[in-house]
Amino acid sequence: MTNIILNGCNGKMGRVITRIAEADPDCTIVAGIDINNYCENDYPVYTNAEECIVKADVIVDFSHPSAFFGLLDYAKDTKTPLIAATTGLSDEQRDALSDASQQLPVFFSANMSLGINLLTELAKKAAALLEDSFDIEILEKHHNQKIDAPSGTALAIADAISGELTTVPEYVYDRHSVRKKRSANEIGIHSIRGGTIVGEHEVIFAGQDEVISLKHQAASKEVFAVGAIRAAKFMKGKPNGMYSMTDLIGEIL
Repeated sequence: MTNIILNGCNGKMGRVITRIAEADPDCTIVAGIDINNYCENDYPVYTNAEECIVKADVIVDFSHPSAFFGLLDYAKDTKTPLIAATTGLSDEQRDALSDASQQLPVFFSANMSLGINLLTELAKKAAALLEDSFDIEILEKHHNQKIDAPSGTALAIADAISGELTTVPEYVYDRHSVRKKRSANEIGIHSIRGGTIVGEHEVIFAGQDEVISLKHQAASKEVFAVGAIRAAKFMKGKPNGMYSMTDLIGEIL
């Protein structure tokens, strides 16, 4: 049994994770942390990490970057493995996660979907094989309420691909501002916002007379909740260090 403290338990993702965990016999949420404690839960909810007196095997953070450092201090003080699933973390916050991994197990992923992370691994393999003769483009689609563009996941895919290439590529966002031919050393990244699209990411490898496309579509937020629960189980009992979906997928395969 994996006991979980859920930070951001009363947010949209927090409610989905709570529902998924309730149906899973191998894990349970023993406490939640949320500035909004108006929801009824089957576990105690604290308005901040400092108030939490419940011990757990892991902490899952699906809240807001503004609550990051308080939760990180709590995780370090209690030596509780931390799964950082909050989007929009700054470079400073990511560096703090890396530093904290020397004191406790830390899991970080820009996207908690197993599918999108499998797509990323496949894209890395394709990029290493095709870089000399294929152009690489990334297209992402999200709902009309999403503020950031491109998505953090699209950038994470681009970074993963870049790490496999022999020459560091230039990221080009859309193409309306510059009228010139595409250079070979580019990764194009394009964003679409509309309706209630949960999330779609496509990596296109365009070569001479052939195109290879890797695509992932999320139909609901449940895919991220399922990934977070699997990450929680994976992190129980792990030694100090930095972990990611690559490690989780490697264990599954």
